[in-house]
Amino acid sequence: MPGPDNNHHRSATISVLVDNESGVLARVIGLFSGRGYNIDSLTVAPVDDTRGRSRINVVTSGTEMVIEQIKAQLDRLVPVHRVADLSREGPHIAREMALVKVLGTGEKRVEALRIAETFRARVVDTTIESFVFELTGATDKLDAFIDLMHPLGLAEVSRTGVAALARGSRTI
Repeated sequence: MPGPDNNHHRSATISVLVDNESGVLARVIGLFSGRGYNIDSLTVAPVDDTRGRSRINVVTSGTEMVIEQIKAQLDRLVPVHRVADLSREGPHIAREMALVKVLGTGEKRVEALRIAETFRARVVDTTIESFVFELTGATDKLDAFIDLMHPLGLAEVSRTGVAALARGSRTI
């Protein structure tokens, strides 16, 4: 099997287990911005109160060489315990949540509800002229729903960013 193509861009979901201490997130973000790497999505939350650890999930993209550099540089940050490229280390689950506000009346309103039902989006707020839908799933599912809401009166979107875990018994 041939090795990875170093000129091909790919998306990477990188999970980083860190000490939950002041300044860690700023250092991770600084690593990306200081080298011109793009962050497509970023989430961070405590995962182990007794050990004081947090998990940072970063979705980024670049050539194989750039992604390897990102992982190596993240691994060198002092409070980092583990760096895992979930998109390369085997099957993983990646989900995010979005709140989507759609303004409209009449047929557009009916169509927005029909599409929401197809996507299993929940109505979490409604007025005579608006809906707020809550939708959870893979990033491409959320993207597709949002694209379909544009002509129906899309007004605002708020997204959580990607939360991701390896499938099976693998952990970071």
